[in-house]
Amino acid sequence: MSTGSPRSDKSRSDGIDPAARSRARRRALQAIYAWQLSATPIDAVLAQFRSEQDMEVADLAYFEDLVNGVGQHQKGIDAALSAHLDRDVDQVDPIERAVLRLAAYELMHRIDVPYRVVINEAIEITKRFGADHGHTYVNGVLDRVAAESRAAEVAAARSRD
Repeated sequence: MSTGSPRSDKSRSDGIDPAARSRARRRALQAIYAWQLSATPIDAVLAQFRSEQDMEVADLAYFEDLVNGVGQHQKGIDAALSAHLDRDVDQVDPIERAVLRLAAYELMHRIDVPYRVVINEAIEITKRFGADHGHTYVNGVLDRVAAESRAAEVAAARSRD
């Protein structure tokens, strides 16, 4: 017998484990943060995380896609973010910068993930790891990035609200 919401039941029938995806995002945030601070090549960061982290509870393929995607598309991601930041990308707190890059990658390149899921996950991760009010900053920036990169999806959702 299922006691979950219809949305979570649908996600499970699609073969996606939302909890494993959330854990993959948290691990990806940590990897991107480490990559930003150390300037270690992304492949080395991934190898280190594979050997040191408990990746069995996370969606490993999704984790790798997120980290590789941010590394491969950093310039485009940063350009998209810069249009909506009140300072240079490099001046944003390292945790918030990693969250913004991660979520912007999802918004721009993982259109299979609803934009509201991306933004909600980014807010929750920032609440957990970021500064006290960092989640409000992240929310504001990502709302604008979503409106730009997923205009039709955002407009449709807003018309239903």
